[in-house]
Amino acid sequence: MIFGLAACSWPDRTIGAQSEIVMDTVCHIDLFESGTAELYRDLFTRLRELEHVLSAYREDSELAKLNRNAGLEAVEISMELYAVLERALYFAEISGGAFDPTVGPLVKLWDINSSHPRVPLDNEIQAILALVNWQDLELTAPRDGYAARAFLKRQGMAVDLGAIAKGFAADQLVKILEEQGVPRAIINLGGDIYVWGERAGGGPWRIAVQDPLAEQGIFAGILYLGGDISVVCSGVYERYFTGADGKSYHHILGLMENGIDSRRGYPVENHLLSVTVIAASAMDADALSTACFVLGYEKGLELAMAFGAEILFIFEDKAIRGSPGALDVFSPSGVY
Repeated sequence: MIFGLAACSWPDRTIGAQSEIVMDTVCHIDLFESGTAELYRDLFTRLRELEHVLSAYREDSELAKLNRNAGLEAVEISMELYAVLERALYFAEISGGAFDPTVGPLVKLWDINSSHPRVPLDNEIQAILALVNWQDLELTAPRDGYAARAFLKRQGMAVDLGAIAKGFAADQLVKILEEQGVPRAIINLGGDIYVWGERAGGGPWRIAVQDPLAEQGIFAGILYLGGDISVVCSGVYERYFTGADGKSYHHILGLMENGIDSRRGYPVENHLLSVTVIAASAMDADALSTACFVLGYEKGLELAMAFGAEILFIFEDKAIRGSPGALDVFSPSGVY
């Protein structure tokens, strides 16, 4: 209440970094000397707008409407949802299906995001896999006054944009920072990080890479980066549960027909603990981090470098490998 009164009385007063829970994660924004209550409000309002478009878990979202109409009819969609779906299909194609936005039914089957996840039976997984195919998501671009449309070809299909939506949201916030002339900022949307502008006092931004085998806040090393760049990590430590068999199951599911992990529909087992991608677009880094984790080290490195992104891999044996550009700006903590 005191904060609210202060914000109303001094709208241009600089305030510290702000955090809110949006898009099912903690979103943290630091605007430094540009941090007015009004600008923070605009940024978090934009995040909530995007949540109503892109969330697979809100019944009132645009995406939920698309999923409810799977196999029934095409639905009109906003340009925001169209842009994310179009980019998601692009990454599905270039990754050979390692990234697949129609993974929704499989995500729901494992239910790792809930308080009651479970290991499905193999026959359940095989049945659900018939509903996961990015080529069965049709997009129609807007034209001649008609809105964009999307259609899932079969009933039971569902799109889940959890591996790309936060990145898109970060990029949208950066557009606001640019329009408002903000000189520097850090956006952290549940681990999707964007550093904007030059660090105060000069020198590189320092972005910590989580140690996948340690408690939150213990790092494998530090990335030293210039401004206007995103860093996104996908790892086994982010969301996981322990099954009745005592085995740990993480949230990154294998979708490859002939990939390194032969058990399609199960959490990927390819000796990787985490993948960190550095790219100009947070949306691209978000999608690449998942695709490259699923693909494994060799194919993931090839994809990231062909795309023009930098990438780091942390393995089960604690080895750290990656693209030359990523290794050049990475300093291990000494633990590894």
